[in-house]
Amino acid sequence: MRKKENNKIVVILGPTAVGKTKLAVKLAYKFNGEIISADSRQVYKGMDIGTGKDLEEYILKIQGREVIVKHHLIDIVLPNIHFNLAKYQKMAYKSFKDIWARNKLPFLVGGSGLYLQAVVDGYILNNQAKIDKELRKKLEKMSFNRLLEEIKKQSKNCKMTNQELKNALQKNKRRAIRYIEMIIQTKKSFSKLFQKKQPNFSALIIGLKMPRKELDIKIEKRINKWLRQGLIKEVEDLHRQGISWKRLEEFGLEYKYVSLYLRGKIQYNEMIGKIKIAIRQFVKRQMTWFKRWQKQGRKIYWINIDSKSFIKVAKKIKMFI
Repeated sequence: MRKKENNKIVVILGPTAVGKTKLAVKLAYKFNGEIISADSRQVYKGMDIGTGKDLEEYILKIQGREVIVKHHLIDIVLPNIHFNLAKYQKMAYKSFKDIWARNKLPFLVGGSGLYLQAVVDGYILNNQAKIDKELRKKLEKMSFNRLLEEIKKQSKNCKMTNQELKNALQKNKRRAIRYIEMIIQTKKSFSKLFQKKQPNFSALIIGLKMPRKELDIKIEKRINKWLRQGLIKEVEDLHRQGISWKRLEEFGLEYKYVSLYLRGKIQYNEMIGKIKIAIRQFVKRQMTWFKRWQKQGRKIYWINIDSKSFIKVAKKIKMFI
């Protein structure tokens, strides 16, 4: 029995396709836990294949019967609805409280570095700016590099280099526009937007990794699997349901290049090649974020994915709780 005044969470992070969900579900079952997804795109309904929700992985077969490990913050909003970091953080904290109230252990699982850090480090996000449609129209015409310059221009005493900003924003144009909006309205510099308040819980952070060549093979197999499962049809259906091509492009990676293919802007083989390159680049950005988080003082216990991963992580959790 855990004391409420000593609330704890386990974080399972790592690059895309490394196997976070599969391992986390087994661990959650063993330690009477529930999963909270930390994926910035899995919150959206209908975006199942391209975000790798793998909902079947939450079902375990134990002694001939199926056991479902409960999960949170997946399929909570439509893709055409604005969803931001502050909303995610608030919902994650609420999920923690609900899970603790049932005397269970929350497992925060995902690869979205900003979402993970905002929750674990307690970013103060209650001063979010309103959406400025006119400003957005103007900013959307700018390139990503031009947006970086605009962030530095609008921020007071911003000493971050363009590369540091790129890493922080994960080359996400939509995110860059949002931060310019916030900087202008709150009159705070980019770094000041990430002020922290220590949350009322302690976190054990486990990072999963594997050799890059092995991960590249897994990524390739995953993309081929998604195409067989109907990734292209998923994007077609989303557009048919009213999600604009522009919005689909904003989601990046698979959704961006499949939408370009469906409009005849790139060929099929080119689409596949661009998706593979984009995901590999995304993995690099993820690892850069996690390494930067470590440099800021956050302890991450890195575990190589192999036949003994479960035992290694289970030992860490047992000592932690």
